[in-house]
Amino acid sequence: MAKTVTLRIDDSIYDIFHAFADSENRSLANLIETAAKKHLEECLFVDETEMRGILEDKHLLGRLKKGALAAKKRQGQFVE
Repeated sequence: MAKTVTLRIDDSIYDIFHAFADSENRSLANLIETAAKKHLEECLFVDETEMRGILEDKHLLGRLKKGALAAKKRQGQFVE
């Protein structure tokens, strides 16, 4: 279910958002939601190029599997 969020921004930023939303023929709420979602996806997830590099690194994959197995067996220690 959609939630309502109140957002306080400077008039100058509002004007920029509003003008851009108008130029894209969509609502201000949709523009802000889409922009925020895109930013989070870029920050939280690995892009295709980076993932390909990870999957091609056999040494790294071996170390990750070894670490996952050790964690499953509750071996090792936490490093701060």
